[in-house]
Amino acid sequence: MTATLDEAGVPGTAGDRTVVGANLSLPLFRTLSGVLAGHPYLKIVVDRAERTWHLLDTRVHPFHVDYIATRVLGLTMAELDADLDAFNASVYMAPERRFLLGVLSLHAEQEPDGTERPFLVLETTEADTMQGPLLEEFYSYVRERVDGRLPLLLKPANHGQEQELTAIGEARVPRVLSHELFGNRTRTCLNPGEAEGRLRHFRTAAEYEAAAAELGWSDIVAMPRLPDDVPRVAGFINTAPITPLSHTNVLASGWGIPNAVVRDLDTLLRDSGLDGPDGLDGAWVRYRVREDSVTLEPLPGRPELTRPAWHQQRIRIGTPLLRQAPVLALDRLRRTDRDSYGTKAANLGELHHVLDSRTADLTAFYGRPRPPRPHLLGHLGARLGEPGSSAEELRAAAAAYVAATVRAPRGVALPFHLHHLFLTSSPALQQGIGKLKMALELEAFDLVDPLCLNLQHLVGCTPMPDEVASAITGAVPELLAGGSRMVARSSSNAEDLPGFSAAGIYDSVTTVRGAEQLLAAVRQVWASLLSPRSVRLRHQAGISLDDTYMGVIVQEYVPAALGGVLVTCDPTRREDFRNVYVNCTPGSPERVVDGTVLPQQYLYNTVEGGGRTVDVGSTGEDLPSPTRLALARLALTGRLLQSHFGADDPDDALDIEWLMTDQGAFHLVQIRPYAR
Repeated sequence: MTATLDEAGVPGTAGDRTVVGANLSLPLFRTLSGVLAGHPYLKIVVDRAERTWHLLDTRVHPFHVDYIATRVLGLTMAELDADLDAFNASVYMAPERRFLLGVLSLHAEQEPDGTERPFLVLETTEADTMQGPLLEEFYSYVRERVDGRLPLLLKPANHGQEQELTAIGEARVPRVLSHELFGNRTRTCLNPGEAEGRLRHFRTAAEYEAAAAELGWSDIVAMPRLPDDVPRVAGFINTAPITPLSHTNVLASGWGIPNAVVRDLDTLLRDSGLDGPDGLDGAWVRYRVREDSVTLEPLPGRPELTRPAWHQQRIRIGTPLLRQAPVLALDRLRRTDRDSYGTKAANLGELHHVLDSRTADLTAFYGRPRPPRPHLLGHLGARLGEPGSSAEELRAAAAAYVAATVRAPRGVALPFHLHHLFLTSSPALQQGIGKLKMALELEAFDLVDPLCLNLQHLVGCTPMPDEVASAITGAVPELLAGGSRMVARSSSNAEDLPGFSAAGIYDSVTTVRGAEQLLAAVRQVWASLLSPRSVRLRHQAGISLDDTYMGVIVQEYVPAALGGVLVTCDPTRREDFRNVYVNCTPGSPERVVDGTVLPQQYLYNTVEGGGRTVDVGSTGEDLPSPTRLALARLALTGRLLQSHFGADDPDDALDIEWLMTDQGAFHLVQIRPYAR
């Protein structure tokens, strides 16, 4: 017989349909469940002491621990909050715990005849440390009480549980990994938001290129993979998988526009009534992207749209310092040098200082209040292997941890002064820049692109003053003498700014050998400041051409066995203070951000610990366990660096490009604020 909470003698709440002790049928599941990421789900609590289980009404009980504390153990919320971390440890981490907490979610598998076969998936929270025997007990208990016609699979919630299950046969505990369950998700939120505009659906790159010149602020662009040079529009739709850390999604985040993967766009449009006689291209729609849903709704006729806020947005940048400034080694720069060498170089110089001096406070993120917790310093102590340490001891341990985990790149920074000397050495360049400024002031945009292209050509062929050329080649004599491969990276004062990330719009050159190629690479980086796209984007943001200069970083090339990007948040759940999102692929980190491959993707919990695989990407296989453990150290390092490099406060997320050598050493290539 089904026993309700009131019947079981536990205080109930009006409208609470929570059930205790009943077997679970599909109708009962649907009665109690909520919906998350498009799938019905139900929270469950197994009470090992009472040998029963609780099926929670998700509308009344959104949190397991609140329910257990107040409805089973009779605590008040104040009593729970006063000792929340210890209570969490007792239910998620204690080997001999009383309660087993989990979630059942309902999925469907496509049969060969086109019908769908429902099945259930059981999982714990991501921080749960259940060992193999407890996972098997949990699965067996639930299996006995769920309708036998419904297949039940266990989904390990983290890498630790995956490892524990290797000793248990799949016949005893059938399982599915997260990337197997969600890797082919039809719709995925990349950047949440809402926009109204005209849908432009391009099935091929050629179709897009033919229409690119006419795209404007009111368009929502849909295509398999948006190019990095996409203009500033109202929204993005990718009809093929892409990572949230691609250049285009960094732009979407910085611009505050919705972006999603919608692999079934044709179906979505048909269901929305948008596949009319004029085809899929040109419909006026309301486009909403949420963590758990992506929708398109038709708008009647051509609506009166309000110009987006960025039309009035004006980004402030510091006045560039063009006076005589030397070429400096990166380890001699500090963050305050950005007005002479650019943001990227200054941040790398600051990284050298953090690693070498070990005086920066890298614990500030954990010291912030996280109600009802006064801070997370106890969790930090556990992550660093220093439980019970004082605040001063934690600061020292955090600094040592970061210094032992990552390295800052060696190299030199070329100042804005050299760029300025080069530009002012040529009357033709000065005249061309004057014409471009006039065209921008008059909004003669039909002239902007040809003027930019002509200026880029002039930068490539104008003789370089001896003073400038000798300063560049004299900066890296050992690399030139040894024939080493070098990298030239952009470092402008018009990038990595709040509201203007400039991700992917300036050039870097990674195949430089010898003095001639070095000078050509510096020219190419300088010229990228005058590309039609970069000029247009800066103009839209109110950044004056007069105020924009380019520094250049020159480094020895470091071969990468693995490369990628991490951001110190979950890009689709920015309020999540626990997780760091890591993307990687064999080789250079550029392959992750330019979208040429779909990377392996991981989430690492930097509060309670643990990591999980989100997607195995184009490789089709997960990384070995030792490499995943190394990435967990990298993720925690990124979180600690966030305390120092956060743009305004320790909660401001970072975007970090990194590479790992064959020897397993991590090198950080770039640190910047994650687009907000």
